[in-house]
Amino acid sequence: MSLLSALTNAILPVLSVAAVGFLLGAIRDVEVEALGTVTIYILTPALVFHSLTTTSLGGKTALTLAVGVAAFTLAMAALAEFVGRALGESEPVLGALVLSSSFPNAGNYGIPLSQFAFGEVGRSTAILYIAAQSVLTYTVGVYVASRGNGTSNFAAVREVFKLPLVYAVFAAGAARALGVVPPVDSAAMETLKLTGDAAIPVMLLMLGIQLANTDSGAAIARVGVSNGMKLVVAPLVAVGVVFLLGFEDATVARVFVLECAMPAAITPLILCIEYDEGGPGLRAPEYVSTAIFVSTLASVPALTLLIALLQSGALV
Repeated sequence: MSLLSALTNAILPVLSVAAVGFLLGAIRDVEVEALGTVTIYILTPALVFHSLTTTSLGGKTALTLAVGVAAFTLAMAALAEFVGRALGESEPVLGALVLSSSFPNAGNYGIPLSQFAFGEVGRSTAILYIAAQSVLTYTVGVYVASRGNGTSNFAAVREVFKLPLVYAVFAAGAARALGVVPPVDSAAMETLKLTGDAAIPVMLLMLGIQLANTDSGAAIARVGVSNGMKLVVAPLVAVGVVFLLGFEDATVARVFVLECAMPAAITPLILCIEYDEGGPGLRAPEYVSTAIFVSTLASVPALTLLIALLQSGALV
């Protein structure tokens, strides 16, 4: 696929919906938290359950993908920690650098982009990716966000078990294992599909609204390292993980690399806000919110090129 085709068929549809959210957030005071609650507790679980019960991906592929997500996240966290310390960064900026470098926006950016670029396999793979990443977010992410303020490192790990997404994954796996998945054309599955399909446009609208409300401030000159890690180093690490684990399905491997290369995620910002103690100087929420804004803008040319390379088979 050419660069122009990758841009028009994969990137622009995603950006168009996000741009509507950005304009809405710029002219109206929209409570994005309410949209987030609806997405997390209703739309995403429906999307996850329907996609996983109807996907053609096998259990071995799902396990390989989960191991790959863990390997990638830990590798990126270690690299970001090393680079940050080498540059003389200290808490809370060091933790913010690690978080914004290690956790890609695999959900409200990655799912629709993967679907536009690689179809239904892309969507199913992206959903499995965020299921695995959610566990890491509330373990590794909580540790990094809280380690500088005296909070128990593992106090919020149990939060992952409050997420309906996790139970939707377990329920889908159990339903497939027991052979009790309703027919695709049944009323129950059609309802789940209708509800789940709403998650993608709402996610993109949320992304746009969040970007419209981001105040870059003094952090704009400090996030270059994080963005370089996220948009340049991350896809290279992801390719290494693919070859190390030996993904059997080439399309799944390509979606995995694409998901890893997404710009900085929003969830780490929520963690930074939760554990922020205030004080002078650049604070973690300011750093992460700026990294999200800048990396999302910079991702347009970067992901256009990456999608073209992935769809041509030049990388994996």
